[in-house]
Amino acid sequence: MARRLSENKLVVASHNPGKVREISALLKPHGFSLISAADLNLPEPIETGTTFAENARLKALAAATGANLPAVADDSGLVVPALDGAPGIYSARWAGPGKDFKPAMKKVMDKLGKKDRSAYFFCALAVAWPDRHVEVFEGRVEGALTWPMRGDKGFGYDPIFVPKGHDMTFGEMEPVKKHAISHRAEAFKKFIAACLA
Repeated sequence: MARRLSENKLVVASHNPGKVREISALLKPHGFSLISAADLNLPEPIETGTTFAENARLKALAAATGANLPAVADDSGLVVPALDGAPGIYSARWAGPGKDFKPAMKKVMDKLGKKDRSAYFFCALAVAWPDRHVEVFEGRVEGALTWPMRGDKGFGYDPIFVPKGHDMTFGEMEPVKKHAISHRAEAFKKFIAACLA
């Protein structure tokens, strides 16, 4: 059974403004007082894990122990089976130190060429406490890639990803619509059911 989260102050263990915004929107209805790792000047840990879950755990633990508060972190990315799962856990790194995803999206599509465009977004969400206890929840949304990029909402690879059953990219969707179906939203639903409900 998952540990209950009784504190209302929570660190969002991310320095990515888009991710902080999205996580905050998902948690706001649950009455949390949120602060980001960037706002606390916590260092960004080096992601040495070989899976999304390992990297989420590592980031959540670094923030929880650094701030002495419970922390939530996600590690998520675009997985393209025809590219042997790339960019996968390296999704952010493909965007370079400046986190410019336009060249990263072009790189994905160039490498893909005429191969199958099926893809999915995967999210591992970790919640950590200062005593180093961690819970991990996972979510996934299937879809396909499209080119050229479409939409300027969202962040990361959103403008080239069309979720299954839809004709808009995540980059074209209003945040509320995306939050209802995204990989991150699925992981958060599991977290809320296990730790808050």
